[in-house]
Amino acid sequence: MRLSELKTNPTNPRTIKDDKFKKLVQSLKDFPEMMEKRPLVCVTDASDGKLYPLGGNMRLKALQELKYKEIPDSWVMIADDWTEEQRREFIIKDNVGFGEWDWEVLQADWDVDTLENWGLDMPDFGSESEQKDLSDNIEVAYKIEIECSSEFEQEKLYNELIERGIECRLLTL
Repeated sequence: MRLSELKTNPTNPRTIKDDKFKKLVQSLKDFPEMMEKRPLVCVTDASDGKLYPLGGNMRLKALQELKYKEIPDSWVMIADDWTEEQRREFIIKDNVGFGEWDWEVLQADWDVDTLENWGLDMPDFGSESEQKDLSDNIEVAYKIEIECSSEFEQEKLYNELIERGIECRLLTL
């Protein structure tokens, strides 16, 4: 398939920063075979007949950056049979990270520099003695920002969190 038959998704809700994009480009340069196992999921734009990705928009940009002229057909899956609702759902669900990294396993079994080169944002582990000293006295807190469309929605969400025993506070902008 000619890469000129594809275009980026004109309404893609995701972006990629320069450093991450460079890592993605290098990743595809080093291991293009992964495209066979994780192809672009595309639909046809009725206005010009070109394909654009629902999933894989950043990989398409990386392939363009690498000056690919043609790619194997197996690197693209067509989802023209999906409804507009399914397409929109896929765009989000394909990019949601449900799992969490086990940092201890990664640190023990993987090379941290390699993981960072592959694009994984690694925490600063420090020395083993620093880790042990810190782990005894660490209190973990998380900050989550949620935008609400109304005060009613904000109050409802706040009350639900409080009922679940989650300590939180309201900030109005």
